Amino acid sequence: MHLQVIRGLVLVAIISCLGTLAKAAPYAAFVMDARTGEVLHSRNADTRLHPASLTKMMTLYMAFKAVESGHLTLDQKVKISRNAASEPPSKLGLRSGMRVKVRHLIRAAAVKSANDAATALGEAIAGSEVKFTALMTAQAKALGMKRTTFRNAHGLTARGHLSTARDMSVLGRHLMYDFPDYYNLFSRRNTDAGLRTVPNTNRRLLANYKGADGIKTGYTNAAGFNLVSSAQRGNKRIIATVFGGRTSRTRNARVAELLDMGFNRTPKSYGSDTVPARPSRGTQLESATLVLPNSISIKSSRVVTYSPSPKYRPNFDKAIIIMASIVREDLEAEILASAQASIARNPASHISLLAPIGSIIKSESTIVNTVTKAHIQRGYIEPTPYLSRIITRSTNEGGVAWSVQLGAYKNAYEAEKMLLRTVYADLASLEGAFHKIVPATVNGRHLYRARFIGVSEEAALKACSRLRARNQPCTIIGPGA
Repeated sequence: MHLQVIRGLVLVAIISCLGTLAKAAPYAAFVMDARTGEVLHSRNADTRLHPASLTKMMTLYMAFKAVESGHLTLDQKVKISRNAASEPPSKLGLRSGMRVKVRHLIRAAAVKSANDAATALGEAIAGSEVKFTALMTAQAKALGMKRTTFRNAHGLTARGHLSTARDMSVLGRHLMYDFPDYYNLFSRRNTDAGLRTVPNTNRRLLANYKGADGIKTGYTNAAGFNLVSSAQRGNKRIIATVFGGRTSRTRNARVAELLDMGFNRTPKSYGSDTVPARPSRGTQLESATLVLPNSISIKSSRVVTYSPSPKYRPNFDKAIIIMASIVREDLEAEILASAQASIARNPASHISLLAPIGSIIKSESTIVNTVTKAHIQRGYIEPTPYLSRIITRSTNEGGVAWSVQLGAYKNAYEAEKMLLRTVYADLASLEGAFHKIVPATVNGRHLYRARFIGVSEEAALKACSRLRARNQPCTIIGPGA
């Protein structure tokens, strides 16, 4: 009798264990030398699995890209939608209608792994989470993540939302190399997320493994306990990824073993002739630029080498601000009057040439430079005449064939006024462009299109993204259009 009971208990235990094993998420692992990209260990690394919150690595990659391009600013406040606020935990606790700075959403997504913050970022970048996930998947393909598809911005289990240990390691390496000034976020034990200070979900490994400095944890029932981790010792840096850990403790222990394996398998010295094999930021993006709704590009062709946060600069004296404002308002009125006269004399071309009023610009620059001389010497502002470069925009097309159109206006005066205001707002990205007013008749209405012509495609994309970030309508016109 007792033997039968024991057998029954053993059978129940076996069935229970088998049930647990059946529900366990598949295991995968990948170890990479982050410096060279060399694969040091791989197990089920190309099996498509649930990434869970590792997804937020791509959400953050896209957010960093949007900030770098000027589409978003770190201090820009994002209105939280009902969709974002209703995301299940882990979450920051955002409420519908609340306005939160982009920097706080980024911190919450990176450190707290907040689902509501991740969704809010995606909606701010692309207008909706559906459009954002399409961008995420396209960006993944451009980075060489061949077996990854995204269906949301946070990583909660969804049909078709899948990635691999190899792909997520590739993404982690891109975050490190493409956005080095943001990478420190992933090593913070806690951070200010606006609403509150939040702890890092990866704090135990960061505290217990020498050299660990990131990157991202993830967990759902379907995924198990996931982690992409990076650690540096001397000139060695290893990325280790685990999918399908049974608990956070066993996952961390396995990642530590994999990092140890990585450090042991890399050479003690790379040699003076060896340089990091930086991953390409998008050779595929050059021919397939990711474009947001309304032609807002978040393409970026350079590696960030500086912090986007502005340096502290004391406020100008009120008198200086008022003087500069008056001078510029007077100058704008004179420029517009001269432009109107020029258009009246030559209505066929409607190209505004500002060179005849160079003396006005020179006078304005002299006044502004005089009243700000002390501030320049103290390093408060850059010693560059604000308007002296306007003439260079109207004298040379530079042989490039792209244009930026600000809109169509009912008269040439309004079109010219918008062109000048844009010059004031966005000098750098429109350097060297012609100002042109193009007449058109649309549905019987006579309109005047305000355009900057003679810029490169990249300059046009950058200018439009920055202008749209200021709620300024903008359209990119290709060659021959």
